[in-house]
Amino acid sequence: MNFEFPLGELPTVLRGPRIERRRVLVGGSAFWGTILEDGAQAGWLRLDDGRIVDPSTLPHLPPVSPGKIIAVHISYRSRSMETRSQPRPGDTPTYFTKPPTSLNGHRGQILKPADCRYLNYEGEYAVVIGRSCRNVLPDEAWNFIEGFCPALDMGLQDFRDTDQGSMLRVKGADTLLPIGPGIVRGINLFEQTLRTFRNGLVVQEARIGEETIWGPHYVIADLARHISLVAGDVILMGTPCHSRPVDAGDLVECEITGLGRLAGTVTAITAPRASALGVGHQPTDSPEVRRVALGCDERVPERFRENYRRASRQKSSK
Repeated sequence: MNFEFPLGELPTVLRGPRIERRRVLVGGSAFWGTILEDGAQAGWLRLDDGRIVDPSTLPHLPPVSPGKIIAVHISYRSRSMETRSQPRPGDTPTYFTKPPTSLNGHRGQILKPADCRYLNYEGEYAVVIGRSCRNVLPDEAWNFIEGFCPALDMGLQDFRDTDQGSMLRVKGADTLLPIGPGIVRGINLFEQTLRTFRNGLVVQEARIGEETIWGPHYVIADLARHISLVAGDVILMGTPCHSRPVDAGDLVECEITGLGRLAGTVTAITAPRASALGVGHQPTDSPEVRRVALGCDERVPERFRENYRRASRQKSSK
């Protein structure tokens, strides 16, 4: 059983040819299609009804309809070093869940309520389950994966003081999971590089195969010991170091070579009406909130810190 990299034999889902499926709106209706990989129309989308359209002109829907979304807390060495001062957060992964209502599509609006200060980005790759599985071994788990997507696991860190155990409001609010543009298979995920951008500048970067602690085969086998995973379910595989807050108007993107580039724009909205009445735990700006939201600059590369500052200045000068 193969827990570590490199893999003894490349699983089918990681071998070519590359196939990317997207779900878009055309004339107000949702359609699935496949990206053309070759020829004069490479990069265009062939809808399942035969039409060929330019996906850059179309609204994108999330290419998944999960019954559940499960996220790994920490699975990158740089993230563990930043937050734990050690290359592994523990012997085994730990998890939280996000509701399906948090889903958002490519180029969607990521909503930041007026009473929250710390909306953090986390660039990740998502694993999409293709068929039901339970009680599987790690080397069998690859056969249950439909494909992979870039994802942004956004988080309202202002609720850390009350929801740190469940992460419900931290990670579960509407629009906080942009995912897409499509589902991709036929790419060796472990040879790819993940990058997160704030206003066009790189603020996170990791070679997936070099930094990942637990691969998706291990995570699926772990979860499926006790939880049935079904077609459409999504597993978020964690983020590298340097998760930081963003502001209204920021463009946040996650690019994974071989998979694609996902974008979302942070949009300010008013605070919830019930908050003005004091309903529920209010957002806080405590030392613990700031510790998580602002991270530890001394433990991340200077280029990320400088790009983050430049991205903020760049936006404010417009």
